[in-house]
Amino acid sequence: MPSFDCVSKLEWPEVMNALNQAARELSTRFDFKGTDAKVERKETGMVVTASTDDRAKAAYEVFQEKLIRRKVSLKHFKAKDPESGLRMTAKMHVEIVEGISKENAKSITVLVKRSKLRVQASIMEDTVRVTAKKRDDLQGIMAELKALDIGIDLQFINFRD
Repeated sequence: MPSFDCVSKLEWPEVMNALNQAARELSTRFDFKGTDAKVERKETGMVVTASTDDRAKAAYEVFQEKLIRRKVSLKHFKAKDPESGLRMTAKMHVEIVEGISKENAKSITVLVKRSKLRVQASIMEDTVRVTAKKRDDLQGIMAELKALDIGIDLQFINFRD
């Protein structure tokens, strides 16, 4: 029986390349001279630091541009407002969202059940497996899921015939 898995994963090598490119650009751009602007990866996500709130936001925009060029979806990143840090600096935390939450998985399965196609969806931790008797039905569901806007980036893997 044909099936595929619907996941929301981040391509970490591309993210690290974008992070390195952003760090290089922040160190060489004239408008960031003397602001100590940095983008760093921490265990909980990313941290953008600069001398002022505006410079921290601008440094995050540079990082976003690099992600876009590397075709990484910005839906994986949730930025918080800049906070005042030590020694007159601004710190901005960026949370990384990876995987499909239970609520999003339920909305995906509801969409699959409401479709007129003969397919079934089952939730497996942070993935949703969709099975059908026909390959065309699976491709139709893929098109519907791509059009669905639930706030996360979806990828389709393990397509089996």
